[in-house]
Order: sequence, then C-alpha cells, then structure tokens
Amino acid sequence: MELVLIRHGAVDYTPVSIRGFIGHGRDLAPLSEEGIRQAEQVAHAPELAGCQAILSSPYTRALQTAAIISRGTGLDIHVEVDLHEWLPDKTYRYLTYSELDALRDGYARARGVCPPDTGCRWESVDEMNARLKPVLDRWLHKGCARLAVVCHGMVISRLSGIANAEHCTPYVIRYGEDYAFHGYVT
Repeated sequence: MELVLIRHGAVDYTPVSIRGFIGHGRDLAPLSEEGIRQAEQVAHAPELAGCQAILSSPYTRALQTAAIISRGTGLDIHVEVDLHEWLPDKTYRYLTYSELDALRDGYARARGVCPPDTGCRWESVDEMNARLKPVLDRWLHKGCARLAVVCHGMVISRLSGIANAEHCTPYVIRYGEDYAFHGYVT
C-alpha cells in the first residue's frame, strides 16, 4: 500500500495561548492563514492522484488540513485517533512551557528510548510505533492501494525517517505488514 504522508499546515497558537490552554489543550489550535494556503495548495498535488481516502489525526490542525484537502479532492476523511502527534507527557499534566521543554529535552537526550526503571512521562519511539502500526495494518487489510495520511512531524519521522517534515509537503512511502518503522531521527 502506498501512503502519501502530509504534515498539517502551519498553526496559529494565538487563540489557545490567549485562553491559557496548556498541555493537550494546545492541540485545539487552528491553522494560520499561511497554513490554510498551504493546505489549499497541497490539495492539488499530483501525489494525491489515486488516493482512495484521507486518514487524519484528530488534532484540530490536522483535521482542518484534511478538510481542505477533502474539499479539493472529493476524498472522504477517516479520523484515526492513534495518528496523533508524539506525546511529550502521557499523563497530560504538564503545566508550563518550561516543563514541556524539559520533557522534550529528556526525549532528545535519551534519543526516544526510555531508560529502564525511570518511568518516562514522554512517549518513547517504540510506544509511538506500536500505536501507529495497528492503524495502518487495518487499512492495509482492507485492501487499500493508496491513502493520504494527514498527521504530524513525529509521525512522519517514524514512517519515513525524515527528521523535519515540511508543512503540507507530500511524502510517499510503501507500507506493508513487515514495514520497518524508524527509530529516533535528528
């Protein structure tokens, strides 16, 4: 099966920052005007030809991008909860940006591998790969040949090995049951 991986468009965090949203609440941020333009442009990308559907992360920025692509392509959107972005805090309880930065730094220092007996709050590379595989395998078993997948940078890293996926840039990969997910990439 071919997957056309698309990172959501650029985000405007102003509405959630004004409201003081932290943790998972930041995932309610919409696309910026630039992000909307990016999504409108990628909706006409030749890589989307032959796609049978759009799979989308449930986060606002991905859903809004998927909706714009759907409008341009006529493809149905299927929300897949486990296509969400990497979790910096699996407890969803971080309170400050400095705490979030510390969690990200811990992940980077450990290269995405939780040291034994440390109880990492962040999602490891292996945990992330383990939640992505069943989603993609389910669509593979449905017999799909080509799907658009609107998701996030870290999801694209696990699937493609690309460290810094550009907003609304299509990356095409071949996926099968024996697909080798990528580990930590810099």
